[in-house]
Amino acid sequence: MRRIAALLVPLAATAALAGCGSSGSPAADTNGTVKVSGAFDKAPTVSIPAKKADAKLVISTPIKGTGAALKSGNSTLANVALYKWSGTTHTLVDSTYSAGPQMIPAQMGLSGLTAALKDARMGSRIVAVLPPKYGYGPTGQSQLQITGSDTLVWVIDLLQQYSATQAASGTQVSTGGGKLPSVTAQTGQAPVISVPKNTPPAKLSVTTLIKGSGPKLAKGDTVVAQYVGSIWRTGKVFSSTWPSAAAPGGLPFSFQLGGRVVTGWNDGLVGVPAGSRVMLVIPPALGYGPVGGQPSAGIQKNDTLVFVIDVLGVQPAN
Repeated sequence: MRRIAALLVPLAATAALAGCGSSGSPAADTNGTVKVSGAFDKAPTVSIPAKKADAKLVISTPIKGTGAALKSGNSTLANVALYKWSGTTHTLVDSTYSAGPQMIPAQMGLSGLTAALKDARMGSRIVAVLPPKYGYGPTGQSQLQITGSDTLVWVIDLLQQYSATQAASGTQVSTGGGKLPSVTAQTGQAPVISVPKNTPPAKLSVTTLIKGSGPKLAKGDTVVAQYVGSIWRTGKVFSSTWPSAAAPGGLPFSFQLGGRVVTGWNDGLVGVPAGSRVMLVIPPALGYGPVGGQPSAGIQKNDTLVFVIDVLGVQPAN
């Protein structure tokens, strides 16, 4: 259930969802026909009539949150359900409610969703009925099997928002160094990793650089993070979520701990408190070695990787 997030980007919330709205089950009649009910942050019940949709963009808020309004340029951790309305039938295309919430940007590639999220408050459930002109247009979206004539019904529960340059919020306790890389950082910018000339450690190394005070990460949690990754052998950065001159659209991202990230992340981040910045030095066997490296990123199968990860938030597994 990761297709939605990958296709939304135009390019964990804390355990207590501060500022969230009612957890009741109000129903909303979004355009005289589509009805959505159910509790906030739980899989919704969606009723779509067996008739053709009209051409109007319709946005409603069946659950009104009391948290901060979503700021332009931020992204939000959200649970999302997407339905395809084709003529007199409809199907569920994808849902994150069982697999864990995803990060989505306030300014989407779809004009209807950008309008739906404008100034929306955290803790809200947004329902948006998007005719083709407000969605994927006349070409549709082949990866989601959406045609140019399909209307889309989105249900979005907004959990927490994050800025593009948000960083670890805890107390600085180390900058690394010695036989390990050293890390420096300026406010609002990606940490800079300096790799020493010695041989990298053979085992996974976890160094706390900034110690947070939030909930400790556990397998199954959805984690919101910033990161920068470099290759020990070359010292070059191969991936980063931070905005830069080369990639101004950088945003924090979410992942499920114990899921589809490299083993070094799954092993090294368990127990790390939210608000922390940690440096992981990951040997090949726990990185990309088992899959033969990542040639497109300059990673060879025997490369040790260095990640500096800011844990911004965590959404515990349901």
